[in-house]
Amino acid sequence: MPLTRLALVLLLAVAPPAFAQTTAEAPVVEASVDHLGEVLQLDALFQVLREEGLAHGGTLKTDMFPAGGGEDWDATVSRIYDVARLRTAFAAALQTSLGPEPGAVAEITDFFASDLGQRILGLEIEARRAFLDTATEEAAQVAADDAAAAKDPRVAQLRRMIEAADLLEMNVAGTLSGNLAFMTGMASTGVYGAVPDDQILSDVWGQEDQIRADTSTWLYSYLGLAYSPLTEAEMESYIRFWKSPAGQRLNAALFSAFDTVFRDISFELGRAAGTAIQGRDI
Repeated sequence: MPLTRLALVLLLAVAPPAFAQTTAEAPVVEASVDHLGEVLQLDALFQVLREEGLAHGGTLKTDMFPAGGGEDWDATVSRIYDVARLRTAFAAALQTSLGPEPGAVAEITDFFASDLGQRILGLEIEARRAFLDTATEEAAQVAADDAAAAKDPRVAQLRRMIEAADLLEMNVAGTLSGNLAFMTGMASTGVYGAVPDDQILSDVWGQEDQIRADTSTWLYSYLGLAYSPLTEAEMESYIRFWKSPAGQRLNAALFSAFDTVFRDISFELGRAAGTAIQGRDI
């Protein structure tokens, strides 16, 4: 799974407009966004994201420096994926992205605080947790392929969900952004020698087609597993929410906030990897 595919899968293509914020407005907005974070079950989500990050760190250790890294690498990866640190950074980024409009935040909160909203969030988080097991992810991919071959109507719903939120393109963009940050972090240690920035950018963009194919496979597998307990009517309600102005606003804010946080993480991870490859203390 691409490292930067770390949001709630609900991402929009455009960033929200910038809004001026007065001192008087700030406490109200902050309280609203804090409550929204609780409703969105972000603490539970970030626990899973930490587990994904630690697993990714283990894969990097095996692939990039099987004879090195050791406990220093494990400790560094654990620090980079510290839940409290990530949540604090994400909360600040989300507040900035949503802007000072408590009414919009309230509409978003109302949907996800409903029985259906809470159920959906739980299903999304549990599916991410299930995908920590490679066998489960592979089984979900087989199930998605079988559903597509059988022309299961749910596949068409998933496609409309993906298109409504521009999930494929935004996840591809996020993955490319994260990969560029990782490679830039590695380059900052001197591990590549004098490699120009445009060469790094070219190498990253050369991955685009493969990333798009892998991301499409992952989306149908993940969404198929996560939403399998939902009825057709429940799925339609969810799709309608993400097509609404409130849904689009949240979608843009989530993508922007996650991109901000995990781009920094990718850079840190790349810098740590570059240092470890050269046998220096991380």
